[in-house]
Amino acid sequence: MDWKSEDSAQGTVSQALQEPEGLPEAGSEDGLSENFQLLQLDVDYEHQEETSPANSAAWSSKNVQRKQRHWERIVSSKKSKRKQERERRKAKRAEDSANGTCPQHSKRFLKALTKEKLLEAKHSGPRLCVDLSMTQHMSKKELSRLAGQIRRLYGSNKKASRPFWIFLTGFSTDSPLYEECLRMNDGFSAYLLDVTEEDCFSLFPLETLVYLTPDSEHPLEDIDQSAVYIIGGLVDESIQKKVTFQKAQEHSVRTARLPIQEYMIRRQNEKNYHSEILAINQVFDILSTYFETHNWPEALKKGVSPGKGYILRNSVE
Repeated sequence: MDWKSEDSAQGTVSQALQEPEGLPEAGSEDGLSENFQLLQLDVDYEHQEETSPANSAAWSSKNVQRKQRHWERIVSSKKSKRKQERERRKAKRAEDSANGTCPQHSKRFLKALTKEKLLEAKHSGPRLCVDLSMTQHMSKKELSRLAGQIRRLYGSNKKASRPFWIFLTGFSTDSPLYEECLRMNDGFSAYLLDVTEEDCFSLFPLETLVYLTPDSEHPLEDIDQSAVYIIGGLVDESIQKKVTFQKAQEHSVRTARLPIQEYMIRRQNEKNYHSEILAINQVFDILSTYFETHNWPEALKKGVSPGKGYILRNSVE
């Protein structure tokens, strides 16, 4: 080939390389160009798919499914744990039954049992009146303290294995004390006890009444289930003496005092303070404990706090 033919051939190749891309024509070089264009179109299409709303919705759907699977795993785990706990409780009850120990009961069962005991006490248990007819001269602070004592008294009675049936007598529902009881005591209106405006002296036969007062000359020796015991609902920071004793005498009813002097002695203290005046819930704790144990030292230890200046005779300093 001469030099003119060679130059002509090189010019043809150069022209072919410089021509703009267009539609493919027949020939091997045009086929490569076509494949390159198709590959570029595929890449562009995939990029459009990734950024398209439809693909975003698909990704969101996958995210929801992932969260759903995660939630299902949590629920499944909780179910498994509850099942294991039920099996553990079942095994514990079987073990307690085999060992002769008392099994644990649900709160609902215990609440129903407490209600049953209290209603049974209403018909066959000992009766206790809290005389609330002396509250008209009490300050708001004293009423608040009395409301708290009523709450604690009722709580102790609920826990007792042999509860009393409680009467709140001389108790008006429109009185400041009633409002204070509602404010301080959750569920007070649902307490299982009798609330009446009637005075205890007109509610029961006088011969059945025993007014408990520290000023009485007669120590209480035992609890008679045919009697009705009265505690004076009085919080008096000025300590007016013989208020409850005089009220009992006015109605000619029996009186009694807790046998503190018989089973306890005065303890020496810096203030030389000794008092037999107890809060109504402390008096009730003594009565309730004695009714269950028939043991006065144990009962007095339960209700007479060390701050009163008394200790049991057989106690070691």
